[in-house]
Amino acid sequence: MLLKTFGYLLLAGCVLQAHAQVDATQAARLGQDLTPLGGERAASADGVIPAWDGGLATPPAGYQRGMHHPDPYAGESPRLVIDGRNASEYDALLTPGHKALLAQHPDYRLRVFPTHRSAAAPQRIYDATRFNAENGRLIAGGNGVEGVAAGIPFPIPANGLEAIWNHILRYRGEQVHFTTNQAAVLANGSYNLLKLERDIYFVYGREGMTPANLENTLFFYKYRVVAPAKLSGSALVVQETLDQVLSIRKAWRFNRGERRVRRLPMLAYDTLQPDTNGMATADVVDAYNGAPDRYEWQLLGKREMLVPYNSYALHQKGIPYERILKTGYVNPDLLRYEQHRVWVVEASLRKGFTHPYAKRRFYLDEDSWQILAVDLYDRDGQLIGLQESHPISYYDVPMFGGTLESLYDFVGNRYFVDGLDNNEPMYDFNAPLSPRDFTPQALRREGN
Repeated sequence: MLLKTFGYLLLAGCVLQAHAQVDATQAARLGQDLTPLGGERAASADGVIPAWDGGLATPPAGYQRGMHHPDPYAGESPRLVIDGRNASEYDALLTPGHKALLAQHPDYRLRVFPTHRSAAAPQRIYDATRFNAENGRLIAGGNGVEGVAAGIPFPIPANGLEAIWNHILRYRGEQVHFTTNQAAVLANGSYNLLKLERDIYFVYGREGMTPANLENTLFFYKYRVVAPAKLSGSALVVQETLDQVLSIRKAWRFNRGERRVRRLPMLAYDTLQPDTNGMATADVVDAYNGAPDRYEWQLLGKREMLVPYNSYALHQKGIPYERILKTGYVNPDLLRYEQHRVWVVEASLRKGFTHPYAKRRFYLDEDSWQILAVDLYDRDGQLIGLQESHPISYYDVPMFGGTLESLYDFVGNRYFVDGLDNNEPMYDFNAPLSPRDFTPQALRREGN
């Protein structure tokens, strides 16, 4: 989920000559034939994808702050349902990962609804994106950026590195406090919930932020384990940098059993996340996070695909978690797919590095730069997994991002989810947070 990213960025050693991305004529297309964040404003030729009209930037009638966001499309019915029997008819619109999921589970299906381009952001983010388009530069071999703040750094991307940085630096609000659950669902359907209370203080996207005052900080992140009781009280703090050459990220963990704070030497790349049954590496949080130096990045262009979108039904208050977590897959009766244009980016592992995922293919929403799906391949070229981000427009901010993340392990016939919030208080985007809440000292105080 976009709000759960740890941003495990690490520095790379090589240096790439910095260069501006687009000229003034190209940048002027933003807000004209392109949306303010770089998507195509016009509808698709067949009209299935409508024109972007500003997105869902205001709450619907009856919404009150603190509610689980009511579904503005609740009255709609699927325009088609895809399962293993008819998947071949929609081959061009399905990712390899979705085809594999349908083939592995005959009862699974994709319910495809009318398309709504609901992604929206504040006007200041659009203004910053317009500035970034002419001033943003890749530095340090593509492992850092400069000349940007607040908005999308490369709204008219020239390569895969620029596109993935757009995802990493997309707008996610200014601060947030929230509680969610995660679960590793095994092949027999069993799982245990891990409840986490989390805080994020974003720096890059804050109001008034400019390249001059950014001071090389991307965000601060903290979580505290709430349940189960045997793990309750353990906590983590991350201080994340933007320019990974100047300063790498820092992380500390408070272990309840030891009652002490320890600096973590490594929490990135293929380091396994705890309590995920070995399924989730550090860099799969938020669909992808961290330094891009271990992969070669290729921009494969833009395609129309069936992807998770406007997942309000999955987000609603009071849904029992056992109704969401089915054996083999997330309950398809709660999922929503739509046809959208996505940027396709392929990452191939560089020689000399190891990772369970030797190749990843990312599908990025043209309207928000949120990664919506990822195909995962091993070193033999075999498709072994699928990631999904099920997003909504948080119209009270406004911003667009995932309400639940899922990671399917096809080999083990199991999956991992993060973001279960149906029976927890809704996100507080106005939480009274400050950088001093994200220090080793603060972590130590909370643990005592």
